Order: sequence, then C-alpha cells, then structure tokens
Amino acid sequence: MAGAPAGAIVEVAFADDVEIAELNVTHLGKSGPTDVLSFPLLPPGAFPPHPGQDPALREIGAAERFILPPGLPVHLGEIVLSVERAVAQAEGGTGGWTGDRRWEPADEIRLLLVHGTLHLCGWDHAEPGEEAAMRALEHRILAAAERRRNL
Repeated sequence: MAGAPAGAIVEVAFADDVEIAELNVTHLGKSGPTDVLSFPLLPPGAFPPHPGQDPALREIGAAERFILPPGLPVHLGEIVLSVERAVAQAEGGTGGWTGDRRWEPADEIRLLLVHGTLHLCGWDHAEPGEEAAMRALEHRILAAAERRRNL
C-alpha cells in the first residue's frame, strides 16, 4: 500500500526514551525523546510518486528503483521505536493521529510502526497535503490489518 516492493524487509529496534533521545539529537539535531525514528536506506525517488511525498524529491533516486540481484529482498531501512514513549502516549491520552487519543499501548505501537514504515517508503507529513495523504494511508493500513485479525 505504501509503494514498497513485495517481500521488502524492515528492521525494527525497540528503545526507551533515553536511547531514542540520543539518536534524535545525533541524527536529527533535535533534543529530547520522540516516539519513532526512521532511517531509510533508499532515496524517496526510489518509490512510485504519491501524494505523501515531496514533489521535489520524486526524481532523486528514480533511476535506482529497487535494482538488486534476482531473489534478494529489498531492505527499506530501520525503525527505532520508544516503547516507553508509546506507552506514555497511549495511556496518557496523547496518542493516535491527532495526539489526543487514549487507547491500548499495542494500538499506539502498531500506529507508530506503520508511520515509521511509511517514512521508509518516502512518505512525509511536513506539508498539509502530505500529512492528509499519509494519515489516510495509515488509517487504511491499520483498518486492513484489523480486518485480517478478525477473520
């Protein structure tokens, strides 16, 4: 649904607030913990154009669309998720898409994993149009996963 090739691999690391705060300052120059960080291995242009992508980045890496030896899965990158932050957000009512949802920590973790994966696939939410498209896709992915779990 995000434009990644079938069979792509994503590495997930679970951290606490201290660990993710260190990564946040080291790699993004932002102080303090965050809920999820994504470290993509492919440029945004390696994915098909979509509304959650900065149009200026669409052509960067477009010639490198998943060129690998046959049979090897594409490694999209790594997601680092602060379980401590996810639990605090879910239980404190600051989780979800709008930052005002109280729900189970597992639901918040699922959302953050989907969110981080979309970032690996070149999706962003810096601009209102990008954010709307990314949030809509997050909803569709989580709803499809819920339907599969209920089968």
